[in-house]
Amino acid sequence: MTARQPAFVLHDHQKPRPHYDLRLEEDGVLKSWAVPRGLPTEPDANRLAVAVTDHAMEHLSYHDDEKSIADTGWWEQNDRNDHRLVFTLHGAGPARRYALIHTGGPNWLLHLTKDQPTA
Repeated sequence: MTARQPAFVLHDHQKPRPHYDLRLEEDGVLKSWAVPRGLPTEPDANRLAVAVTDHAMEHLSYHDDEKSIADTGWWEQNDRNDHRLVFTLHGAGPARRYALIHTGGPNWLLHLTKDQPTA
């Protein structure tokens, strides 16, 4: 029997201003970052990610008139230390590997890594 993989959800928010929330399941909650410009699509297009309050697991499927689910699936940790988390998202499209790099306070840098998983 294989263990269940931790889930993720990417929410597309319309208010108070358009942004995305990346939520990764960990320790029974969804660790969350607001990403004003969305996930990077190229390795040289880094994005600000602001850590926000953890959310309950019910947010994996939550949506309303102002919040929709842009992607959902599972994630795997590839590397981690006190200042960086490297992870792969397995969602609707091809798997993509990212790094969250802590830059101080609530601010993180979300980076699409150059080395991507192979199909």
